[in-house]
Amino acid sequence: MRTPTAMIVGLVLCPCGLLLTLTGTLAPNWRQVSLIPDQPIDLVTEQGIWDICTERQSSHSRLCGQADELGYFKQVPVQVAQGMMPSSLVLTLVGLLVAALGVRCWQEEPRHTLAGVAGLVLLLSGLLSLVPASWYTHELWALPAPAGSTLVVGYSLVLSYLGSCFEILGGLALALSFHRCCKKLRAPKLPPSPVLEDGPCPTTGAHHNPWDVLEDERHGQQWRSTLPCDSDL
Repeated sequence: MRTPTAMIVGLVLCPCGLLLTLTGTLAPNWRQVSLIPDQPIDLVTEQGIWDICTERQSSHSRLCGQADELGYFKQVPVQVAQGMMPSSLVLTLVGLLVAALGVRCWQEEPRHTLAGVAGLVLLLSGLLSLVPASWYTHELWALPAPAGSTLVVGYSLVLSYLGSCFEILGGLALALSFHRCCKKLRAPKLPPSPVLEDGPCPTTGAHHNPWDVLEDERHGQQWRSTLPCDSDL
């Protein structure tokens, strides 16, 4: 049996979402702060959920591990992201493992129920990463930053968004396996077809060989045979 298209779509989108979410979680670029007063004009501060880095665009020199002087990491959106993004990654790995066991590309028949459960797990993991990304975006300009600076969305936040959407779409595609499972349960069960019993065919009055025919003619016996006799020809 061919693997259903919905399962293939789910197995393609969810690993891509995992890679994007992992990159967005680890890379320290959820927000960029530029044009900081009393600082070089080419200095850009990149803030993530784990680290703060500064970069000189003219020389491309980068320095991470900067001190959090404004209490950026103490903000609730950042702390929520620190807890929910790793949880989403772990849940995605579990969902992909269950999906691999459910789809079973190496077997003829997939396990639709197990694939549907994996879809729900991956859908939940996508929501877990989408919530902190959305909250951070909503509070982007409210988080602490030097006065008079310019705030821009970082690429890590964009990757987190894309990874969450891929996981949600892939989870929905795998969850469609429940439809196939319910369809099998609702299908009417046909009664078994009757089997004719094998038995000996009636041979009453039939001659088995030409000698019986001659013997009957000699004794004048009248047989009504179902087969033609030599004397009838």
